[in-house]
Parts: sequence; structure tokens; C-alpha cells
Amino acid sequence: MAPRVEVYSIDEAFLDLTGIESAISLVEFGQQVRERIGHWIGITVCVGIAPTKTLAKLANHAAKKYPATQGVVDLTNPERQRRLLALVPVDDVWGVGRRLSKRLNALGITTALDLANASPRAIRDQFSVVLERTVRELNGESCIELEEIPPTKKQIVCSRSFGAKVTQFELLREAVCEYATRATEKLRKEQQQAKVMTVFIRTSPFKDNEPQYSNSASGELLIPSCDTRDFIELANHLLKRIWKDGFRYAKAGVMLSDFYDPGMFQPGLFDDVSTRANSQQLMSVLDTINQSGAGKVFFAGQGTKKDWSMKREHLSPAYTTRWDQLPRVK
Repeated sequence: MAPRVEVYSIDEAFLDLTGIESAISLVEFGQQVRERIGHWIGITVCVGIAPTKTLAKLANHAAKKYPATQGVVDLTNPERQRRLLALVPVDDVWGVGRRLSKRLNALGITTALDLANASPRAIRDQFSVVLERTVRELNGESCIELEEIPPTKKQIVCSRSFGAKVTQFELLREAVCEYATRATEKLRKEQQQAKVMTVFIRTSPFKDNEPQYSNSASGELLIPSCDTRDFIELANHLLKRIWKDGFRYAKAGVMLSDFYDPGMFQPGLFDDVSTRANSQQLMSVLDTINQSGAGKVFFAGQGTKKDWSMKREHLSPAYTTRWDQLPRVK
């Protein structure tokens, strides 16, 4: 429906409406967006329209808050912008938050309009260039570009709390292997390779009557990889370094970092750069098989019973993304 789209989060997107107004009013276009999403997916959405991302976020907030807008607010008119900004607390502005708003309140800046009226240079000197951009955006000057291609992630974390406390090394090892597997699957989806892995474990901080322990360990491969086997092997080594007997572990996780595009790592002159034979092909086959259901093919180190896994009896059905979980009408 729009020439350029940035998927900002799981439930939010920015659209470039350049040229749309020549064919249809912006409010009418916003209603069409709502109707199509409601018809195709069954989810009610609100639409905020403005010359900058920051103003568009505030317009969307108003569309949710005021029923008379029918879910669409057009803030392209400067006078409407000023009226809305006067009603919005400064901590509701995108990127401000409570901590920053306290410092702004001390300077007499309590509303979004107060922030818009502030001197960009003074805001930059007292705060940051990021907040200066926010001031300019509130005045209709676009400073935050549309990102059609999501930026490459700098790290991938996979972590869960256990359904039952873990006291055996073997069960904790299974959990860490499971998380290493999930993290490397995400790594391959990003078409990246990683060189560094961190493994962390901890007991429950809410059990004051139990002994407390938390620790982490990091290690790196000789060359970047996206082969699950490499990271399972490294994860086992790191877990052995931090494991302590006699504790009831409540959570564990892994983090991958130090990413490289495939083929871009420059090894040292005497480094052993040999890789596993047919690694890429094997990982591709695994991912293809597991697309129809996670865990159809898995590594032995992940275990089979998974007694440590998080309880999911009350997990809401994925009505909008899984055909097999659609409600049935009889």
C-alpha cells in the first residue's frame, strides 16, 4: 500500500507516504490501512500520520487515546501539531522516558510542546545530540530516516527460566545446548557468523532462603562460524568452567557476539582456518527440516525429555501466525 516500509517492531511499522496525497486524502488512506489489516489479519490497528517519525508516534498515541478519531490522526497541519503537543507529557515523547523527563521537568519542560519550544543547541549542550534530533522532529524537521533494511544485530541472546529448579549438571548442560542451538539458528537467519559465545547461569534471586550463585564465562572460536556443532562444543566447555554443585539453578542462557559477514574474517598468518566438511549444506538441511516444526531434528546434547523447560500450558494460541492453531467453528 506504500512505496517504502520500515518494520520497526513486532507490532509497529513506519510507512513512507510520499505521493499518496495526490491520489487520496491521508486520513482516507489511513482508514484503508486499518480496514485491510482488520480484514486480512483480524487485528485492530491505529494510524498516526505526520511529517516526522516522532510526530507520527504521537499521532498514533492520540489515535489510540481519542475514540472520536476513529483510529486515524493526521498531524501534517502545524497548528494541530502544536495543540496535541500541549496535551502530551514530555515523558510520553518517543525516546524521552521517565529518567530523562525528570531532568527536563527540573528545567520547566513538562510537555511535548515545551520540549519543541526549547533551543536545539541548548538541548544538545545539556543532554545529547539524540535529544536535539527529537526537538527538531517535534518541529516537523525529519532527522530520523526510514530504515527499509533492518540493521545487522550486534548480538543474539537465548535465555529462559526453568520450569523446575535444576540441580544436576547433565540437565543444565541439556538446557545450555538447547539455547546454543536456538541462538545459532537465529544467527543463520541473519546470514551472519559469530566468533564469541557467553554462557550464564544463576539461581533465583527471589529465594532468599536458598544459597545464591550466578556466573558467566565467555570464549571464542578460532574463526567465525554459524555451525551449531561448534557452539554446542564451546557451550559445554564454558558451562564446565562456571558450574558449581549444591545450587538450585533457575535460569541459564547463551549470547553470541562478534559477528562477521560470511567470508569477511581475516585470519592470522599461522591460524588454522579449516572448517567442518559440508558444514553449510548440513546446517541448511537442518533448518529446512525444522521449519515445519522446531526440534524435529536435534542434537543429542539437547536431550529428549527436557524436564527443565519452561511450563507452557497457559501459552496463548498463535491465532494469527499458525494455521494449525486457528479456532474451529462447528
